[in-house]
Amino acid sequence: QRYEHGEHKIDMDRLKEIAVALGVTVNQLTEGAYTYLGEESAESENISLPIVGKISCGNGRVAYESIEGYEVTPRSWINGGQYFYLRAKGDSMNGARIYDGDLLLIRQQEEVEDGEIAAVSIDDEAVLKKVYKQNNTLILQSTNPNYPPIVLTGEETNIRIIGKLKKVVINF
Repeated sequence: QRYEHGEHKIDMDRLKEIAVALGVTVNQLTEGAYTYLGEESAESENISLPIVGKISCGNGRVAYESIEGYEVTPRSWINGGQYFYLRAKGDSMNGARIYDGDLLLIRQQEEVEDGEIAAVSIDDEAVLKKVYKQNNTLILQSTNPNYPPIVLTGEETNIRIIGKLKKVVINF
């Protein structure tokens, strides 16, 4: 903490030790050019996963444009793959007991089954909805009846399933 607040200067040897412990280069550590996606040593019972503020899904890749922070997560919640958190905004998924401000643990994957809740990117804006596929149409359904479904055709190219909702974390 004293390093973070500039109360103590960190020497290069200590910086190298920290970089080795984190499995990154000194440059990645000092330049912030590294996004941690939850791969820690197998001995740890918990891992830290990023809380992503904004997601861009261009060029076939998911890019984490801003990270609000990290959430300590039990390793038992993770079952292979890449995970991250999004923060719920609004009341469109209240019927599934997902409320404004809840943390949403998302497993990054491009396919989900009908009726599963997923994070979907529409023109680089992430939404959380139940997903249904019918022929060449994607239907995104809220669980709050005050919100109509979003119907997207295959002609719209800026649509992408980011990942499947695995858990909702309520912080009081």
